[in-house]
Amino acid sequence: MKTKNLKTTRMKVIRSLMVFVLISTLLGCVEHLDTSNTSVNGEDETTEIYESAIDLTGKKIGYCTPSLNAPYYQALLQSIKTTTEKNGMVFLSADGQDDISKQIAAVEDLITKGVDALLLNPKDPDALVGITKIAKAAGIPVFIIDSSINPSAEFVTTIQSNNLANGELAGAWLAKKMGTKQMNIALLSGNAGNPVGKTRKQGLLQGITEEQLRTQGKINLNVKTQAYTEWSYAGGLKAMEDILVAHPDINVVITESDVCVLGAIKAIEQAGKTDDILIVAGADGQKEAIKYIMETDFYGCTAMNSPVQIGRNAVKYAIQYMNGKRDFEKKSFTTPLLITKENAAKYYNPSALF
Repeated sequence: MKTKNLKTTRMKVIRSLMVFVLISTLLGCVEHLDTSNTSVNGEDETTEIYESAIDLTGKKIGYCTPSLNAPYYQALLQSIKTTTEKNGMVFLSADGQDDISKQIAAVEDLITKGVDALLLNPKDPDALVGITKIAKAAGIPVFIIDSSINPSAEFVTTIQSNNLANGELAGAWLAKKMGTKQMNIALLSGNAGNPVGKTRKQGLLQGITEEQLRTQGKINLNVKTQAYTEWSYAGGLKAMEDILVAHPDINVVITESDVCVLGAIKAIEQAGKTDDILIVAGADGQKEAIKYIMETDFYGCTAMNSPVQIGRNAVKYAIQYMNGKRDFEKKSFTTPLLITKENAAKYYNPSALF
């Protein structure tokens, strides 16, 4: 009887130890998961801890933004900062203040501070080529994010949303929506010569024409005017006011970015034309735009350009470079995604920075 009780006691102890080990193992795994919510546009983004064979403690990630005058830039900076610090590194930032000379000086300052990787969002594709060569001479890898740079620059890779594919998705959606109805299109752009804007515009027009050819066997593309907004609410408002005077028959507005058209909506509303004009954006998935898509019929769709995901990818690639990786593609894209009334609620987060 005593032997039986002893065996029972031993079995209970063994089971307890097994449970303890299992719980400890699970808790050990949980320690490596970061549940801090850096949600953007309704996405449940969690900061990732990336694998590294080297000790990242004290490594410096430098980021230079062209400006902080837009929610997108603020959200992108916050994503890079959070991801950098969660991976045990030091974050250094610099603001170009919407001025090329100031951005060049800001990048020079980061180089002087001895950053281990430089993340650069160029205001101009040509003006910052020289500074990338200075960085390389100092042994600092440069990662271009969000925007683009002249191919003659010294950089590891460009990290951005797939602007061409996103534009194509939005353009195809518009062509399907309008069918054979005549489109009198106004195009709202960011600023002249911007490579990202040009690619988005190309995608939009390509998406429209390819869908028309596929379904109608012909192209009916009538872009009556283009206006530059300088990527701003005020610029979009002024541009749309002028367009409605010069082209009162406009019934479609296509744009390279949500921010270009959010101000334009005020002009459209004041003119009483929200029932007559359909808006389609090639980017970005800004929360204000998603709200319009959910609540109105005049804002048809936009495409996702997630600053959170771009920021996370940029830091991940910098860590990979520090660990010896060199075989990067020259362009690295996030996954294309179209936001319409059918899925807008999934991506809407009123408390998001962007």
